[in-house]
Amino acid sequence: MSAIDATDLRAARPGISLAEPGDFLALLKPRVMSLVILTAVTGYLAAPGHMHPVLGFVSLLAIALGAGGSGALNMWYDADIDRVMKRTAGRPVPSGRVSAGGALAFGLSLSILSVILLGLASNWFAAAFLAFTIAFYAVFYTMGLKRRTAQNIVIGGAAGAFPPMVAWAAVTGGVSLESFVLFLIIFLWTPPHFWALALFKMQDYGAAGIPMLPNVAGERSTRRHIFAYTLLLVPVGVLPYVLGFGGPVYGVVSLALGLDFIRRAFLVLRMPDRDPAMVPAKKLFGFSIVYLFALFSILLIERVVALWMV
Repeated sequence: MSAIDATDLRAARPGISLAEPGDFLALLKPRVMSLVILTAVTGYLAAPGHMHPVLGFVSLLAIALGAGGSGALNMWYDADIDRVMKRTAGRPVPSGRVSAGGALAFGLSLSILSVILLGLASNWFAAAFLAFTIAFYAVFYTMGLKRRTAQNIVIGGAAGAFPPMVAWAAVTGGVSLESFVLFLIIFLWTPPHFWALALFKMQDYGAAGIPMLPNVAGERSTRRHIFAYTLLLVPVGVLPYVLGFGGPVYGVVSLALGLDFIRRAFLVLRMPDRDPAMVPAKKLFGFSIVYLFALFSILLIERVVALWMV
């Protein structure tokens, strides 16, 4: 059913629910959740210590539910701007398939459940860390800063970078330098990833009134920021090998992909102003996803192999 049909039907019969199970799954932002799961599992397995497998599974499930709950709260609050933007107009709330109240209740329920579940399965420090992460994303970023500053992505990126630290805390009861490095990789990756997207989605963000960096500071400044953050990211991406919790395969791959990341960011830096095709930015955006998933996947595989050989 199209967004227009859904809106018309809801207007004609305001009590009707048009939601299907897939709509509530969409509220969880499954693509974002897949990243959260990957990074959380990596943090969980990289952490020193041991948890009962069942409690470990429940802890990781709680972190995933927390990410999904905060995603639903984000969609609830951002329904007005999602309705304006082409790439988000079909989401469950702006399309009318899920009511705003339904999305809010769903997001709050999952968020509260996730925190309680993590506290019972692991420890209350990790649970408090998860609660802080949810509040940081849903309140501080979504409600507070997303519509007010061009640095919204930098600040909001912290929320997406916390899951490996939360998982580490679930195992150890605290955090460490290694877990902070995992956080820092995601944190520094977020700006070049999303600013590359913002370069070729400027009209969408402009129509919604979101002060993304290209709309506020211009394309040239954005390209410089992308290159600068990439230069910061690449050496940090190699740190797990330097610190000894990433193996030689990770070291080689992280360096090779990092150098390619710099090359691609340089091509974006050299783009002409108002390039209608934005090919380098689109390619960088796609590559950035491969880069992050590759780094955490290799760390995860190396850790699984190491545990299997013990």
